[in-house]
Amino acid sequence: MQAIHQPIQTQAKAEQRSANTPGPGRGRKPDFRAMLRNKEMQAALGSGLLMLIAWATASWSNPLSVLLYIVAYAIGGWTKAKEGIETLVKDRDLDVNLLMIAAALGAAAIGYWNEGAMLIFIFALSGALESYATERSHKDISSLLALKPETALRIEDGKMNRVSIDDLQPGDLLLVKPGELVPADGVVYRGSSFINQASITGESLPVDKIAGDEVFAGTVNGEGALYVEVTKSAEGSLFGKIIKLVEEAQTEVPDSQRFIERFEGIYARIVVAVTVLVIAGTPLLLGWTWNEAFYKAMVFLVVASPCALVSSIMPVMLSAMSSSARRGILFKGGAHVENMAQTRVVAFDKTGTLTMGTPQVTDVITADGYDRTQLLGAAAAIENLSVHPLARAIVEQASKEDSNLPIAEQVQALTGWGIEGKVDGVLWKIGKTDELDTHQISEVNNANDIEKQLGVSDMNDLAVWLGIRAQLEGEGKTVSAITANGEMAGLIAMRDTVRPQAASAVKRLEAMGLKVAMLTGDRPESAAVIARETGVSLVYAGLLPEDKVKRVHLLREQYGQVLMVGDGVNDAPALAAATVGMGMGVSGSGTALEVADVVLMNDNIEEIAWVIRQARRAQRTVKQNMFFAITVILALIAGNFLQDVALPLGVVGHEGSTILVILNGLRLLR
Repeated sequence: MQAIHQPIQTQAKAEQRSANTPGPGRGRKPDFRAMLRNKEMQAALGSGLLMLIAWATASWSNPLSVLLYIVAYAIGGWTKAKEGIETLVKDRDLDVNLLMIAAALGAAAIGYWNEGAMLIFIFALSGALESYATERSHKDISSLLALKPETALRIEDGKMNRVSIDDLQPGDLLLVKPGELVPADGVVYRGSSFINQASITGESLPVDKIAGDEVFAGTVNGEGALYVEVTKSAEGSLFGKIIKLVEEAQTEVPDSQRFIERFEGIYARIVVAVTVLVIAGTPLLLGWTWNEAFYKAMVFLVVASPCALVSSIMPVMLSAMSSSARRGILFKGGAHVENMAQTRVVAFDKTGTLTMGTPQVTDVITADGYDRTQLLGAAAAIENLSVHPLARAIVEQASKEDSNLPIAEQVQALTGWGIEGKVDGVLWKIGKTDELDTHQISEVNNANDIEKQLGVSDMNDLAVWLGIRAQLEGEGKTVSAITANGEMAGLIAMRDTVRPQAASAVKRLEAMGLKVAMLTGDRPESAAVIARETGVSLVYAGLLPEDKVKRVHLLREQYGQVLMVGDGVNDAPALAAATVGMGMGVSGSGTALEVADVVLMNDNIEEIAWVIRQARRAQRTVKQNMFFAITVILALIAGNFLQDVALPLGVVGHEGSTILVILNGLRLLR
C-alpha cells in the first residue's frame, strides 16, 4: 500500500486569476456616464455654466447678465427649493436647503448676483453627488427575489399540475426534476440526488439526498429526480426568511443619520431666527437704518450658509471611494466609508471567501498493485459525464496529469453511494466510504464475509484504511473510496482550498487590533481546519442564515461595529445586518453584491486592512474639515457684526473655506 500525500499546487494560478479579473464585481466599473445622466448633476452643471456666461456678459449687457443669473438660480436651485418647501409644508420644519436658497436670493436682492449663483451652484453640485452616492448605496434585493421559485409540479390524484408556490401547503407532494430549483422546504419522499444548497447553508459541496432527508426552497437539484413532501408554506420557508431578514436590515437608519437630520433643522431655524432678528430688531435696539440692518442680515445669511460644512464630508468620501476603487474596492456610497472607519470586528464567511469555493484533489492513496495515474485515470473516465463538483475535481486533476484519459463503458449511478463503470474490462466503483463505517473492527463477527464485501486482503488492511480516512477527514477533506473488480484500490481526498491571501489578510487585520471571526454553515471539523490554516481566532460553524444574523448582532454587542465579508445568497442577511457588508466581486452571487455596501472587486481579501485604514484616514480628514469650516463660519459671523465685513469679503471667506476643505479632502486621492 502506497500513501501518496501530494497537495495540489494551485496558488499561483489562483493569484493570476485574481490579478487578471477586470473591473469591480463581475467586470463592473464606476459609471461616470451614469453620474452625468443624473438629473440633479445635469442641473448643477447647467447652473454653473450659466453663472460663468452671466459673469462674462455683465460688463457689456447687464440686463442679459441678470436674466442669465435668474435662469441659473432657477435651474440649480429648483430641486433644493422644492425639497425645502416640502419640508416646510409637510413637516413644518426648516432645513438647510431652504436656508441656502434664502441666502442666494438675499445676495441677489442687494445686487450680488454672482455670489448668490455661486452659492447655489456649489450647493447643488454637492447635493447631486450625494444623490448619486445614495442611489449606488441603495440595497436592491431584486436579484434575490429573482432566485425565488415561482411554480412547482404538484402531484394530485396521480396527475402532475404546474401550480404557483403560493398555493403549496404542508403535505403536498412535488416532483423536482434534475437541474430545477426546489420550490419549497420539505422532506424527500422518494428518489435520490445531490442538492447544491450553498445558497442556504453555505456548504461548499453538494449534499446527497435520499428518502427522509430535508431539502430547502431555493436550492438546486442535481442529476436525479426527487419526490418531495412539502413541510412549510412559501412564507415560512428558509428562503422566505432570508428575504425578510434582508428587508428588515435595510430599513434600519444609522444613529449618525438621525443626528444629522435633527441638527440640520435646528441649525436652519437658528440662522433664520437670527436673520429676522437682525432685520427687525437692530433698527429698534441699536439704531441701525433699515438698509444697514438688511445688508448685515444678508451678509449673515451668506457667511452662515453651510456650504463649507457640506463640502467637509462629500469630497472626502468621494476621494476615499476613488482611491479605494483603484485598489479594487468599490464603495456604494460615502456613508459606508464612515461606517468602515468604525470597524472593530471583521467577520468572514468561509466558503468562497476565505476559501476558493471549489473542491480540488489534494491526496491520492493507492493500494499495493495500483499507481496514481491508473487510479485517477479510471476514476476520471467514469466521472467524466457527471456534473457533481467532486466528479469535476477528479476529472480536472486527471486531465492535468494525463491528457489521454481512458474510455469508460457501462457507466451507471449507484443510488445513495456513487458511480461505477468498466475501463479496459475492469469494473471500477467510486463513491462514499460508508462501507468502512458499517463494519468497524470491534463489531466484526465473521471476518471472511467482511473481507469479501470490502475487497481487502485481511482485517489489518481494513484498520489501515480506516486510519487513513480518519486522518484525511480530520484535515477537513472529503474522501471517496475506489474499488477495482471488488478489490480496494485506493482513496481520493478533496477539499476546498484556502485563498492564497487568507492567512496574510487575517494577520494584517489582527495587527491593527481588530477581532477576526469566521461565520459558516459548513461542518465544525472543516471550519476548524480552515481556521488553523488562516489564523482566525473566533470560529462559529453550522450556522443557517438566521443564525449568522444573530451572531453578527452578538459580535456588535460584545466588540463593536462589524464588517461582514461574504459571497453567497446565504450571506445576504448577515451582510445587511452588519455595520458594513462586503461582497466578493468575482466569486460572489448577484444577491450578495447587491446587498453589500462594499464590493471587493478582485476578491483580494488582503486589501481589507488597507481599506479600513483609508476609511479611518477619511474620518480624521472629515473632522479636520468640519472644525475648520465651523471656525471660519464663526469668525465671519463675528466679523460681520463687530467689524462690518463687506458682502464680497464674506463670500470670498465663505467660498475660500469651501475650496480649502475640498482640497483637503482631495488629498485622499493620492
